[in-house]
Amino acid sequence: MDAVDEKIIAELTRNARISHAQLGHRVRLSRNAVRQRVERLERQGVIGGYTIVRPSSTRDREFVAAHMLVYRQDRMRGGDVLAAIRRIPEVVACDVLSGEFDLLVSLEARSLERVQGIWQDIAQMPGVRDTVTALILSRVVNRRSA
Repeated sequence: MDAVDEKIIAELTRNARISHAQLGHRVRLSRNAVRQRVERLERQGVIGGYTIVRPSSTRDREFVAAHMLVYRQDRMRGGDVLAAIRRIPEVVACDVLSGEFDLLVSLEARSLERVQGIWQDIAQMPGVRDTVTALILSRVVNRRSA
């Protein structure tokens, strides 16, 4: 990555919907040169995706957020659990942990009942030994949407 790539990343971070022509103007490259660089950055995994970020006041009213700690029976052979968690649309992140628990599953659902349903589904998965779930009451820092 060079300085131009860094500028492209910065501009896309500010506005991921910016056109290649506008982006090229801002970083002083042609539209085609910018498109090629963006595609290369995507292939290399520097750009991992694009997303929609809702204002937190709207999001807070519409979603119940929770973190679930999951302990698998066999942490080295728990791929089926990971595959099943990937298929749950409300899961916004799943991190493999060191220590007592194996996974930290972060989810956002439309209702407390849906959070409970997801908890039941995960707790009953073959290969899951135990879970601990915590509801998010409020978010003090949210740097992901910045």
